[in-house]
Amino acid sequence: MARETWATRVGFILAAAGSAVGLGNIWRFPWVTAENGGSAFLAVYLGIVLLVGVPGLLAEFVIGRRSNQSPVGALRALSGSRIWGLWGVFYVGTAVALISFYSVVGGWILRYFGESALGLVGARPAYFAAPGRYFGGVAAGLDALGFHLLFLALTALVVFGGVRRGIELGTKVMMPAVLVLLIGLAVWAGARSGAAEAYAFYLSFDIDTIRANVFDVLGPAAGQALFTLSLGAGTMITYASYIDEDRSLPFDATVIAILNTLVGVLAGLVVFPLLFSLGVDPTQTAPGPGALFVGLAGAFAQLPGGALIATTFFGVVVLAALSSSISMLEIPVSFLVDEYSLARRRAVALVTLGVVVTGGLCAINPTLWGTTVFGFVAGSLVDALLTAGLAAVLLFVGWVMGTDALAELRAGGGDLSAAIATPWLLGIGVVLPVFLVFTLLTTFGVSASLGFWPTVLVAVLVGTAAVAGLRTERALV
Repeated sequence: MARETWATRVGFILAAAGSAVGLGNIWRFPWVTAENGGSAFLAVYLGIVLLVGVPGLLAEFVIGRRSNQSPVGALRALSGSRIWGLWGVFYVGTAVALISFYSVVGGWILRYFGESALGLVGARPAYFAAPGRYFGGVAAGLDALGFHLLFLALTALVVFGGVRRGIELGTKVMMPAVLVLLIGLAVWAGARSGAAEAYAFYLSFDIDTIRANVFDVLGPAAGQALFTLSLGAGTMITYASYIDEDRSLPFDATVIAILNTLVGVLAGLVVFPLLFSLGVDPTQTAPGPGALFVGLAGAFAQLPGGALIATTFFGVVVLAALSSSISMLEIPVSFLVDEYSLARRRAVALVTLGVVVTGGLCAINPTLWGTTVFGFVAGSLVDALLTAGLAAVLLFVGWVMGTDALAELRAGGGDLSAAIATPWLLGIGVVLPVFLVFTLLTTFGVSASLGFWPTVLVAVLVGTAAVAGLRTERALV
């Protein structure tokens, strides 16, 4: 069976950027920023995107283009080891976990978009009256299940169309639309009273605040960066596997990171001026997953033409959400197509049926062992899976592929790729895995118990043990 490829380079960049530009930027980014100090979080986040995100994107691109296979086949073929092939299944599981909660949030967005659109024909959106109570009533249960299924069906429809006629065509429409609409909303929000205070909260560079809070925001910033760049789940391995020619991977990775960051920053330029203009403190407004729906919904209710603004905003979020969810669904679909030679339509149907069940659990959202299923999957589980997944990719490229990775990075990249290749390989093979282990330990509170330097030591020891194990495994192979 001939494997599909991207029709154009622009199509690949927009699809990969669309995967990165999703709910992580518009739904999660503003409330995580607000919860972690505004500008202090933004500065740390941007640093991680540049120093960790772009090298991580390159690592996944190298694996995908070198192998032209999904993560399972790619790791097995490039290593010559069935163990790495089994590890590739980890990325399939991560993708399923991601889309299981993501489709639930996508369903929330669809519901709010529909409610807002009703306001255009005279019916006042139901959530205007009591945003908090409304969200609490629809966030879980049969209603959430129904909209989860609707959003999942839209996602499956795009993936069913294939790489060129589905994913590439869809993202070529979605990505420009998201950018244009967000820019328009940001300009409009910037003209409102309170915008200056919002910009000071969001954009001011206070080095003392950053120094005082850097370790507190390190874990959330790293998790946000990996989530928004679609790193650690095998997404970029899968997308890069459809590239059929040599071209500059550093250029593509940089453009994708810039587009992703631009959308995240634009989302903040819409959300924070809007909240400040109405005297709403973003640090106190429905922290967590409901922030977008409670805080902004309340703001829209107080604005002239609020239904129109709300419809436009939630329409942007629907497009962004779909551009990401299709990449998540594509990972297990490509696994079934590559490994078991299933027809795409059958693979899409099987994976979709599986996510109907796993996502359904997140939508019903029962409480197990003191925590909700949705909260666990969308929070600590996904953060841990993405961090571990990217660390494994970096170690694989640095210590298993080695010189093959350098050759792949240099192919089609010109002088820039040649200049950065060796420092890049050193960074992803040594420095960045230790950093990711450290952030993972910080996220789970180890640094609070042990202290900063003992936690760094533990991260170094874990990284050293992983490298030693890889060298031993490679020698045996």
